[in-house]
Amino acid sequence: MLKKIKFLMFFVAILLIAVNLPIQQLIPVVSNETASAKSLDNEEEVVLENKNISKPVITNAATKNFNINEIETLNEKVSYQSSAKSAIMIEADTGRILYSKNSEQQLPMASTTKIVTAITVIDNCDNLDEVVKIDNKAVGVEGTSIYLRKGEQLTVRELLYGLMLRSGNDAATALAIHIGGTVENFCEMMNKTAQNCGATNSNFVNPHGLDAKGHYTTAKDLAIITAYALDNPDFAEIVSTKSKTIGNGESTRLLMNKNKLLSKLDGCIGVKTGFTNDAGRCLVSACERDELKLVCVVFNCGPMFEESEDLLELGFDKFKMCEILPPYKSMDNIPVENGVKDYVGSYSRKGLSLPLTKEEESNLNIQIELEQTLVAPVEKDKVVGKVEVYAGKHLIFSEKIYTMEEVDSKLIKDKVKDILDNWNA
Repeated sequence: MLKKIKFLMFFVAILLIAVNLPIQQLIPVVSNETASAKSLDNEEEVVLENKNISKPVITNAATKNFNINEIETLNEKVSYQSSAKSAIMIEADTGRILYSKNSEQQLPMASTTKIVTAITVIDNCDNLDEVVKIDNKAVGVEGTSIYLRKGEQLTVRELLYGLMLRSGNDAATALAIHIGGTVENFCEMMNKTAQNCGATNSNFVNPHGLDAKGHYTTAKDLAIITAYALDNPDFAEIVSTKSKTIGNGESTRLLMNKNKLLSKLDGCIGVKTGFTNDAGRCLVSACERDELKLVCVVFNCGPMFEESEDLLELGFDKFKMCEILPPYKSMDNIPVENGVKDYVGSYSRKGLSLPLTKEEESNLNIQIELEQTLVAPVEKDKVVGKVEVYAGKHLIFSEKIYTMEEVDSKLIKDKVKDILDNWNA
């Protein structure tokens, strides 16, 4: 009886093929695995049609296939005479160095330390609105202060504002004790944060930045850490805030940000000032315009605001964020032999954007390799080629090209095979 039913279904299938009905109508039930795959396919089709896709770019060069700073043909820099002992300016998303002066020299960094403190706290705290009861060890800490009192209760978020806007050394200590249990344990966490960012030329022995033996970083390391921190929305919101009221009742405090560039420089988004006798005047600043995000670090620089502003303006004048390959880029149609359709569309997924000068952009070369023809049946998302971007002779980007959809064969033998495969599945 079962053999007769199968034979009848096979005969019906042949009739359906003859009148060119879709094979899928013959198979009324699919497995959970097949259904999930089809659901994923539908999601990808929606993505391809979405015109507001967030643009993937090559981010921190240490985590990607190439280091943009090692490409000989992408070596233009900003020309500037800085009075800083050490300075650097990078593009935050790619890590490209746009200006450098003694940027790998180990130096004290004063309260710019608190950038590392803040992102370490945020990365290791599940709820920034949890309440912190101020430990006596956080009261009366030397240097700048928000004047915490023993037993006072503030949230982690409020203490972060006190840390980054008013540079409270007491806030730094309170946060370190709350997150690390002890200041010493927290400093180990700070060092781990730095290492995870690729900042391997630094060492932190306190959370506030007061001068201490073995407490140092480099302009390059701190720029890398800052670029990482700015990707965190909580950190970015805090360091871009000009003023903030925290606490309530007797604990109410109005905090004003010490970073003058927030009010003076168009597009400024942070981040931290610092000063000690050993470190001198230090400033880490960041600015974003037209999808170009720059981070500038100056150590031991008297006119730190003025020189940082000069460097950032020069950076925006010389470099632009260039979209070299859009994400989900539609490529050429490919002819299909023996298919129910004559052509199938193709596309690449990942996009590429880089900070370049006009001359550098003009020297890029895009090469596309694509199958000349395909033979049906053709699967959706079949790899059919690749797109490569060269800077001079250097391959800096490679991405596969995929088919946009499946194309069934119009040959009866292929349709029968498809039916049998689905029937036996």
